[in-house]
Amino acid sequence: MRKLAKYGLILAGLVAAGIVVVIVAQAQQQRQFFGKRGRGAPEPPVPVLAAQARLADVPVYLDGVGTTKALNTVAVRPQVDGKLTRVLFKEGQDVERGYVLAEIDPTTYRALLDQAIAKKAQDEAQLANARLDLDRYNRLVASNSATRQQADTQKALVAQLEAQVKLDQAAIDNAQAILGYTKIVAPIAGRTGIRMVDEGNLVRAGEIGSGIVVITQIKPISVFFSLPQQQLARVNRAFAKGPLTVEALGPDNKAIVDRGSLQVVDNQVDQATGTVKLKAEFPNAELQLWPGQFVNVRLLIETLPQVVVVPTAAVQRGPNGTFVYVVNDDEQVAVRPVTVSLQDDTQAVVAAGLTAPERVVTTGFARISDGTKVAVSSAEEAPPPAASTEPPRRGRRGQGGPKT
Repeated sequence: MRKLAKYGLILAGLVAAGIVVVIVAQAQQQRQFFGKRGRGAPEPPVPVLAAQARLADVPVYLDGVGTTKALNTVAVRPQVDGKLTRVLFKEGQDVERGYVLAEIDPTTYRALLDQAIAKKAQDEAQLANARLDLDRYNRLVASNSATRQQADTQKALVAQLEAQVKLDQAAIDNAQAILGYTKIVAPIAGRTGIRMVDEGNLVRAGEIGSGIVVITQIKPISVFFSLPQQQLARVNRAFAKGPLTVEALGPDNKAIVDRGSLQVVDNQVDQATGTVKLKAEFPNAELQLWPGQFVNVRLLIETLPQVVVVPTAAVQRGPNGTFVYVVNDDEQVAVRPVTVSLQDDTQAVVAAGLTAPERVVTTGFARISDGTKVAVSSAEEAPPPAASTEPPRRGRRGQGGPKT
């Protein structure tokens, strides 16, 4: 038992000695490490992304949602009664003004025209005879062979027949017009819709319904949209200087479908919604806009020339307002208060506090503060953020940078 106890004490002493050796070795390693680095050595630079402030012309837009409407819409209806003998258009066809769309049986109306022509010929013959008689009476009165009363009576008959001939001519013109109505022509240039009546049907003038076809003028085309009444003064000032460009955007609200011009600002504000209605006209050469379609539009009211622009990600907000981290020549960052006048998802316009081409931090704000040493990488080397590439739109005033 004593031997066992003795061996146990020896084993415990060896284990304790091993632990001491390990502790001493670790302490020696720490001394070597701190001996190389030193407790007072500076922290390594913080990696960040930075971009240069640049000068650019920045367009200012006002956004709205509009409804597309055909510039002109006409429901083509017959102007005379009769049987529809021919339909000369295809549904969805583009037609010019005056194009013959359909024909109504003209037999009855041609007969009425012939009657009017014959009636005029009859009255003209009577007028010619009455003029000859008037000439005879005038000669007889000169030789005292007839009375003045007879001559005056004949003169009145000639005037009556002349008026009758004019009435006959008016009847001819009316009959010709009615006969012309048997050819149904396009009153405007545009695109035909779905045919409402087939050949062989009887049609009536003024019949209630959609008529034969509806023609819409879609090249050019109109878009009606609304803006808040607070923007009315800006729009009127810009519109007074000249035409304003309006852009129609695609479903992604990025791609420009068509560019047009502002035509009119409504003369009153809708009191129910507090908005004012505007009308723009687009050439619609590629038929990207269609009547009845909802479309996002933006109105260009001005362009800011050569202003300082930075990525939106560079603008930070604190208790005292907006600020940026400016990278100095010695690769240290400094807090700089700035005033932002316009901003969207990708870029911000700095009205005061920054000049081009100063560098500003765009990514890596968590570990930096005023005076931090940084290792700068260009923002262009990083993958672009999934954000809109649209220019700044509605003016959104910055609150100013932090007070120093």
